[in-house]
Amino acid sequence: MFVFALAVVFKLCSIQFIQGDEYRALAEKRTVKDFDIEPNRGNVYSADGSLLATSIPKYDIRIDAIQAKDAVFDEHIGALADSLSAYKGKPASYYKNVIRKARKNKNRYFLLARNISYSDYIRMRNFPLLNLGAIKGGLIVEQTTRREHPMGEIASRSIGYERIDENNYATRVGIDGAFGEKYLKGVKGKRLKQKIGNGQWKPIADFDQVEPQDGYDLYTTIDVNIQDIAHHSLLGQLEKYEAEHGCVVVMDVKTGEIRAISNLAKTSKGTYYEKLNYAVGESHEPGSTFKVMAMMAALEDKVIDTSTIIDTKNGIKYFYGRTISDSHRGGYGKISAARSLEVSSNIGLATIVDDHYSSKPEKFLDRLSKWKLDQPLGVSIIGEGKPDIPRPGASNWSRNALPSMAYGYNLTMTPLQTLAFYNAIANKGELIKPRFIRAVKSFDKDIEVFKKEVLVDQICSDKTLSQIQDILKNIVIRGTGSRMYSETFSMAGKTGTARTDYANFEEWKKDKKYISSFAGYFPADNPKYSCIVVIHEPSTKVGYYGADVSGPVFKRIAQKIYTDTPIIDEVQNLDFNNNLVNEDFESYYENAQKYKELMPSVVGMPAMDAIALLENLQVNVKVRLNGSGTVKKQSVDKHQKLKPNQTIVLEAS
Repeated sequence: MFVFALAVVFKLCSIQFIQGDEYRALAEKRTVKDFDIEPNRGNVYSADGSLLATSIPKYDIRIDAIQAKDAVFDEHIGALADSLSAYKGKPASYYKNVIRKARKNKNRYFLLARNISYSDYIRMRNFPLLNLGAIKGGLIVEQTTRREHPMGEIASRSIGYERIDENNYATRVGIDGAFGEKYLKGVKGKRLKQKIGNGQWKPIADFDQVEPQDGYDLYTTIDVNIQDIAHHSLLGQLEKYEAEHGCVVVMDVKTGEIRAISNLAKTSKGTYYEKLNYAVGESHEPGSTFKVMAMMAALEDKVIDTSTIIDTKNGIKYFYGRTISDSHRGGYGKISAARSLEVSSNIGLATIVDDHYSSKPEKFLDRLSKWKLDQPLGVSIIGEGKPDIPRPGASNWSRNALPSMAYGYNLTMTPLQTLAFYNAIANKGELIKPRFIRAVKSFDKDIEVFKKEVLVDQICSDKTLSQIQDILKNIVIRGTGSRMYSETFSMAGKTGTARTDYANFEEWKKDKKYISSFAGYFPADNPKYSCIVVIHEPSTKVGYYGADVSGPVFKRIAQKIYTDTPIIDEVQNLDFNNNLVNEDFESYYENAQKYKELMPSVVGMPAMDAIALLENLQVNVKVRLNGSGTVKKQSVDKHQKLKPNQTIVLEAS
């Protein structure tokens, strides 16, 4: 027993003096440690400063019921109960009883209020006992943040978000997701907490050991007025045609700034919401909107002219054992190349491309490659779809590939990629990368500014550009888009109607599915905005052609932008020099300085100037006006001494 006792004493001394620091550090680590404090995520603003996304702080207020001394607790518990009663509505006796019970049960983490706003948090921390802080009063404050979108579901997918799951896997969507890690996220803070049992950790103090640094703010290119117009115009048409999903994008022609982007899909209940960013991420066969690219390639390569005659037969033509047909029964016969695009003849464009490029398809494909149509745009939003334009040797290449591509099949592009090319046509041939962000700021300080990025300086010659611009205007005036024509407002663009899910043609005939689209710009002669509308799988019972389904959305957006959105005229220079005005002012100023108490001569002066001059001398002025307004006579002669509030009569003619 004596030897065993010596061993115990030795071990105790060893723990205390030799390994003491190590064990004390371990104990402290297990009971006290730093917790990360998430910073407020930066705000996302529209082009005019409207709030698109923001982090709203929310607070949980708790109390360490045994922290306060008995005298302090007894002194303030009644007043605290009264304050909680006034704030939350239950009787003061209720709060007094539950807090006393928490103190009796040694509850060091008793909840008083959950998920309250900042203003309510400030109010509560000034309640009796809580206003003594963490050490004397036992106040515990825990802050969380919640991401809010003030515009609701409008553009919510494009504005985006970042979500972290239980496995720390991040899902990043839209602008918020693309720029979150670099700019919006901020820097985490640190707060010291103590373990109080049952897996609960209580903040040791009511302040942070390391304050978190809030993220930077993003200023987007989105215009809230145009966004609202685009969203509701698309929504109305999707509902009318019972479509599966659709998207619309509005782009500033000169800068490439995206003014509006809306993506809506049908739910199982028949309503629509922002499910995916179809405009940026969904590649599909563009259909007839691609005929513009095919025509421009032929014009630029000078293999045809707009007046070249194309035989579209009777609406049916065979290419390498496969039938290509036009939607117009009986066909268009022999028409010009320009007219074949105006009426959207599949045979016309397939004939042009096959006749001049079948022996050298690389020439046609290289032209598309120079326009960067086979490459992603490289936009800032994550998840851009990749275009697919096959070349000889690819699995989806055949002798029919080229004529199919001429009218928008056997290749895929995203709506945004198609729009960027149409925007280049409107922008005098300059191809610009679409831009969603203007600047990153910390308060008023610029952290990074994003400027226009040119992808291709000039996509084609001025002659080709002028020819295609004329055709696009005529499509709306007398072509497939003629239902959109307005005498009071000019638009230019191309309709598109493409079959989808047609691999099994027999099945497709039983359940026909189409993609309806319209791409163009407005006003036609001096374009300000370009726009694309794509609607997937409209009900064929209601309609499915691009001119009927997507065209009205384009027209509604174009007209409402110019009727609902204020137009601001900027005055470039206010500096001007007018000798007559200068002489009048000098004469007026000299009289005003010279005559303080004496009546000046105002004969010959404009009546308005004479009134201003005399009223500054504290006299009353009456004017008998008969003519243009020049003073001809004054009731008090020049150099007469004036009296306060004297009345002067001027006769002006």
